[in-house]
Amino acid sequence: MPRFFVSPAAMAEDRIIIEGEDCRHIALSLRMAVGDAVTVSDGEGNECDCRLSLITPARVEAEVLSRHKGEGELPIVVRLYQGNPKGDKLELIVQKAVELGASAIIPFESSRCVARVKAERADKQRARLVRIAMEAAGQCGRARLPEVGMPLSFREALADAKSSSQRVLFCYENEKGNTLGAALAAAKADGVTSVALFVGSEGGFSPEEAALAEQAGALSVSLGNRILRCETAPLYALACIGFVFEE
Repeated sequence: MPRFFVSPAAMAEDRIIIEGEDCRHIALSLRMAVGDAVTVSDGEGNECDCRLSLITPARVEAEVLSRHKGEGELPIVVRLYQGNPKGDKLELIVQKAVELGASAIIPFESSRCVARVKAERADKQRARLVRIAMEAAGQCGRARLPEVGMPLSFREALADAKSSSQRVLFCYENEKGNTLGAALAAAKADGVTSVALFVGSEGGFSPEEAALAEQAGALSVSLGNRILRCETAPLYALACIGFVFEE
């Protein structure tokens, strides 16, 4: 069933108004008709099953049939801190991370990041990533809209992760002892409900950054014996988190 997001205030009435680009999508791209069923979410975990009652490219109205909590979320909050990659890789990472259940995706710049986001382009880039996240959330049945953060420095990202998550996992290619699997099993056994996940850009992390992460309380973990691309590593880690916590 097609899914659309509105503000929490718009969900309060028995007739929900859908505005903006979604109207054109409903009327022109999907060619939906009055009487068709849709799901509407407030992006905070609440959903309504609805029936379309008015369709125009500028305004869509939907009659609320039932209300319920969404069921498309991981049982653990996962914040992905991603080293800024080259090209359009971040768009792919955001899309797939949302599908895999990430609660937030926050880019950061580290010493080995080749790509640097210019200040004057940061807002425009984030707006595009927010749209990608919203479309992915609708496609995969999420009831909560994941956060897409503005780019941070590495130190800022560490501080943000420490303040927002119970456990910080630092995916480091030179880690030989701790595995992600063992770290996740321990987190589940300890009743951890929020995790921050750090993944580097194409060049990974420097030894100095690994030391800073350790000083900040992050747990260094290995993703296995293979070297994963920067766009593969976060998706592998998120899939592992889902496997451990959703079983």
